[in-house]
Parts: sequence; C-alpha cells; structure tokens
Amino acid sequence: MAVDRLAGLLANLRRSTWFDTAPVGVGDQPRYLNGVVVGDTSLSARALLDRLLEIEREEGRQRPAPGAARTLDLDLILYGHDRLAEPGLVVPHPRFRERLFVLEPLAELAPDWVDPVSGEAVSVLLRWASQRPS
Repeated sequence: MAVDRLAGLLANLRRSTWFDTAPVGVGDQPRYLNGVVVGDTSLSARALLDRLLEIEREEGRQRPAPGAARTLDLDLILYGHDRLAEPGLVVPHPRFRERLFVLEPLAELAPDWVDPVSGEAVSVLLRWASQRPS
C-alpha cells in the first residue's frame, strides 16, 4: 500500500481517516477514497514530489489523459510554510482550498495548520469550502 511506502519518506507519519467521495470535475468516474498523511522529511519539496511520482508509477499509476480515472494519486499539498512555484511543482497546491476531499482529512490531522498563501487555518478553509454552493 502506498501509505506504507510513505512511511519510508516521512518521520512521525500520521494518516487521516479514508473519505469516500464523489469525483470532482472529472466527469463520470467511480467514487474515490481520499485521505491525507502528514509527517516530517529532510527531503526538499522537489525530491519529495519526485518520490511521490515514483511510488505512483511503481504502483501502476498511468496518466493517459488529464482528469482520467486513477487508482492512485499522491499530491504534495503543503510543505511547511513554503511557497514554491517551479515547473511541475506549485506548493501550496493551488486548488486545495476549495477541495473538501482534501480539507476534510487535512483538518482531521492538522486543523491549525496555516495556509501560507491565505494566512488562514485549515479549519477555517474547511468551513468556508463547506459553505460554498456545490
């Protein structure tokens, strides 16, 4: 399982509950299981992302088209208080603030974490996203 592989990259790893969610913005696809892990790493953000993509490939992830159904999707959402914008790497993840399937499990583990872009705590972002019309 991918979470077990992440334990080799992240010290003090904690995993959220799995959330069964409908696909968002990708058309007719099966439901997803979404969750979040948090932990500490000595890897740079780029090196961590490279390892996440490597795990996806080794677990059989294919990328036939943008938005295609996938069996595994590992994203780097936050990296401490860093803000990064490099080719292929934007941290914080640019759409995490509006995605309940990210905010709900993240708030379970780290409700007080502050988004370095908005300056708001994850719990506040979750409340705002929950109030938006679907």
